[in-house]
Amino acid sequence: MRAVDIIIKKRDHQELTDAEIEWFIQGYTKGEIPDYQVSAWAMAVLLNGMNERETTSLTMAMATSGELLDLSGVVPYAVDKHSTGGVGDKTTLVVAPLVASCGLAVGKMSGRGLGFSGGTLDKLESIPGYRAELSTEEFLDQLAKIGIVVSGQSKDLAPADGKLYALRDVTGTVQSIPLIASSIMSKKIAAGAQAIVLDVKVGYGAFMQNLEDAQYLARLMVEIARQTGRKAVAYLSDMNQPLGNAVGNAIELKEAIQTLQMKGPEDFLEHCLEIASRMLLLGKIVPTQEEAQKMAMDHLEKGKAWEKFVEWISTQGGDVRTIQDPNLLPLAKKEIKIFAPRSGFIHQIHAKKVGLAAMFLGAGRQKKGDPIDFGVGVLVHKKVGDQVQGNELIFTIYAGENSDIDPVKALLFDALIIKDNPAEKYPLFYGVIE
Repeated sequence: MRAVDIIIKKRDHQELTDAEIEWFIQGYTKGEIPDYQVSAWAMAVLLNGMNERETTSLTMAMATSGELLDLSGVVPYAVDKHSTGGVGDKTTLVVAPLVASCGLAVGKMSGRGLGFSGGTLDKLESIPGYRAELSTEEFLDQLAKIGIVVSGQSKDLAPADGKLYALRDVTGTVQSIPLIASSIMSKKIAAGAQAIVLDVKVGYGAFMQNLEDAQYLARLMVEIARQTGRKAVAYLSDMNQPLGNAVGNAIELKEAIQTLQMKGPEDFLEHCLEIASRMLLLGKIVPTQEEAQKMAMDHLEKGKAWEKFVEWISTQGGDVRTIQDPNLLPLAKKEIKIFAPRSGFIHQIHAKKVGLAAMFLGAGRQKKGDPIDFGVGVLVHKKVGDQVQGNELIFTIYAGENSDIDPVKALLFDALIIKDNPAEKYPLFYGVIE
């Protein structure tokens, strides 16, 4: 085979065989196919697409480019969740210990954020001492002992995806839905979970800004799971406004802690309960969604999810004092309040603009490798549909002492639309794909 022939074939809208995809990905992983040829191939995929069989074949080629974890010898059944990213999305911090407290193992490899705000690992690393980087042996040992582990992705898992994603990021090919689906699912398959709940965001602050694209991506990932012998369910969830109130790292962690103690925002609690109950249903802990919801709420109310959270953080080296007293977590000293410019009803709190404001404060990365400031962020005190009075508090900014606040304030004012007529609240979910 020759790489150029595979590029030409995809350029000319032809299907690639499983053998061609396997050979191409293996060659790239080993360094035998240069970046410039893979860039050309990725652009051809972006422009001409791949069918479900091709995408599944690509997923498995990337998953098998490195180590494949087998969790069946460690726990009876393991379930994972994945979010396609969003503003204020700290769901894993609540859902993982909640599900684990119900007796279903959660072994999750997460990432660091690039863009609006930090990723799950950045939020967790705002806890002093938390060890995000674990060896495969440590990962499996912790999963066996306490039923929950959240760590960074091992370099041995799906190395082809790591190389390809870095290339897509600089060649304008990140937006390809087959490449997105195969990237996500190859890592999930390599990490060994038998069932996966996918949280596909749609809206202003999401990668997929329209429902049609989000549905296509969700269906494709569920089909890949089916063809590779896994179970998957995908939720289409709203990301037109931030999820919950906190957008940052330590302040999102604090909000997750409040939610585990039944004191968090209503929309975020409801979102977490829905995702957790679906994980319990997929893991066959209970036979119906209704019973799963009841179990999840019971474990929250009785403090079992909180106890599992403390055990998890302690086991991974985190300073438990900072989660038992979240006032010890990092918090920027400069506090700026933004008030409603007029009375009326909130029609928009643009998620992307709020996320960009948090990123400019230092809560996210403008480029890979940028440092994260754990203590900065934005609290959003209102939701779309709320009625407000002039001069009522809408945003609180937490900024570093040397931060340039003017562009942050401008973004937040631009994110906000208040009108005289009532506005409909956004739904949390737009559908479920099984």
